[in-house]
Amino acid sequence: MNKNSRVFNFSAGPSMLPLEVIEEVAKELPNYQGSGQSVMEMSHRSEVFDKIIKEAEADLRTLLNIPDNYKVLFLQGGATLQFSMVALNFMGGSHKADYIVTGSWAKKAYEEAKKYGNIKLVATSEDKKFSYIPKVKKEDFRKDADYVYICYNNTIYGTHFPYIPDTGDIPLVADMSSCILSEKIDVTRFAAIFAGAQKNIGPAGVTVAIIREDMIGKAHPMTPVYLDYKIHADKESLYNTPPCFAIYVAGKCFKNLLEKGGVEAIEKKNREKAQKLYDAIDESKLFSCPVKGDDRSLMNVVMVTGKDELDKKFVKEAEDAGLVNLKGHRSIGGLRASIYNAMPDEGVEKLIDFMKRFEDENK
Repeated sequence: MNKNSRVFNFSAGPSMLPLEVIEEVAKELPNYQGSGQSVMEMSHRSEVFDKIIKEAEADLRTLLNIPDNYKVLFLQGGATLQFSMVALNFMGGSHKADYIVTGSWAKKAYEEAKKYGNIKLVATSEDKKFSYIPKVKKEDFRKDADYVYICYNNTIYGTHFPYIPDTGDIPLVADMSSCILSEKIDVTRFAAIFAGAQKNIGPAGVTVAIIREDMIGKAHPMTPVYLDYKIHADKESLYNTPPCFAIYVAGKCFKNLLEKGGVEAIEKKNREKAQKLYDAIDESKLFSCPVKGDDRSLMNVVMVTGKDELDKKFVKEAEDAGLVNLKGHRSIGGLRASIYNAMPDEGVEKLIDFMKRFEDENK
């Protein structure tokens, strides 16, 4: 691998960013638009940054067609902090919530919520190592639950909800960290959506929360001030110093996606990339994918050879070929290719070519 060239980064996060964005940020780094300073240095109360954060919000609203009665918040703490914030802010009625656990992150959210209320595990796919999405119906949920919680795309296990659960009048909350902006979604089907940035939004450091206004202002009295959504909504994400640089780069990524045709256009490309890779796996005699049918993720493609040593060899040789971060999550092993928005067709095609060559050499 040429050490001076860029690699194809298949990491689950932090992941690839659009090269055009990186180059634009590099150009503006010492002196942002004639301000004489970097965005890393400027006050979050300045007029210059006020324009940056407002444009970022406006562009995200356009991309996802977010209605006016939803707040868009730029927060810190990653999706992990949202596990606590969701429970503390939304369980103010019956103090009950229903969870569907389809992977490690949903399980962590479920365990965290149990500290604050009466939590029901409605369904789980842990019986088959989270290799599928369980089917649920409206009658499975408690009528007095304050909310239902799902993780829409499961980064570690390569699964994705092929349907939006019908929760009736119960608010639906979704962790969309690893699939937001990759496909069209109807925001109005959800009471709240949150996403860590480091997949499709931008660099690590900022977390986006999209929350219907009627869900805000019900926080438990014990809620720490920073974990109260109302505080952030009232202060327009500027209660304290936000992750300014991460918000700035995220805003660049939003504009870049708009210029490329928006979410509808990128979804088409994402489906084509994923189909090519899944076809290559399904046609292979060496590689296999444990996830079947409609439950497969467009963003995180998991596969195995069935032999740990061969998986390790594949990861090492792929890295030498400029295809990096193909090792599966430490909790399950195997292989994983995360093919987020910024992954070009060329990267997927090079991976497929390498897989075929590796298979021929390791029969």
